[in-house]
Amino acid sequence: MQKISATILAYNEAAKVEAAVKSVLWADEVVVVDSHSTDNTVALAQALGARVVQVDFSGFGELRNRAIETCRHEWLFSLDSDEQCTAAVRDEILELLAGEPAHDAYLVPRRSYMMGRWITGSGWYPNYRQPQLFRRGAMRYKPDAVHEGYELLTGKPLGKLRNAIQQFPFGSLDEVIRKMNRYSSLGVKRLSNRRVSMWSALGHGAWAFIKHYFVKRGFKDGWAGFVIAFGNFEGTFYRYAKRHEEMQNWGPPPSETLERENNP
Repeated sequence: MQKISATILAYNEAAKVEAAVKSVLWADEVVVVDSHSTDNTVALAQALGARVVQVDFSGFGELRNRAIETCRHEWLFSLDSDEQCTAAVRDEILELLAGEPAHDAYLVPRRSYMMGRWITGSGWYPNYRQPQLFRRGAMRYKPDAVHEGYELLTGKPLGKLRNAIQQFPFGSLDEVIRKMNRYSSLGVKRLSNRRVSMWSALGHGAWAFIKHYFVKRGFKDGWAGFVIAFGNFEGTFYRYAKRHEEMQNWGPPPSETLERENNP
């Protein structure tokens, strides 16, 4: 049986990190890559036996590459703190590692739970991010601040697992708004060489809503589908609007020094 390291990225995820760690305790080691959380994320992870490594945050691409470097074993299984492995995925991975896997990197489908329901539309199922199961040296992440790409370093094509992990991306509407704000700010770097306007911000935002709500059938998911589409509108609109703000470099209005006038 080939050995595997499970990695979990976390920052102030005390509400979610326990479930993520518990779901991968079957791995030969569990490494939580933390970016100096100020809540009790670290204590909760360590109490479950995870090894916690502190890495300064300079973007998700670099963070994921650093996570790879901290692991000790040949195979890696990558989770975010809002994701959880399932028994079916565990068994599928262990079956692969008991032999000689046909691929060096595998995409893993995700099922997401939001606002009390499993999401079936909105482009969220089956949903894939970068390969989450891979052999060391088979891939590296691009240094993007957010929504990071990847580069395969193997001649073998990507494989896909049959079974899905679970994702609980938003614990509240407040978290939807906070993540939208953070990710839209990080995404401005991708627009650094583009000239944009507020009209283009509105157009890109409107298309993001239409794509998720109508094209990707978010309307199937009730109010959750509407919130997903509206959140994508906001995230896209503010990413472009923040780039426009950066270009304009608006400052405060002119100020003047006011002193008491001398009365005759």
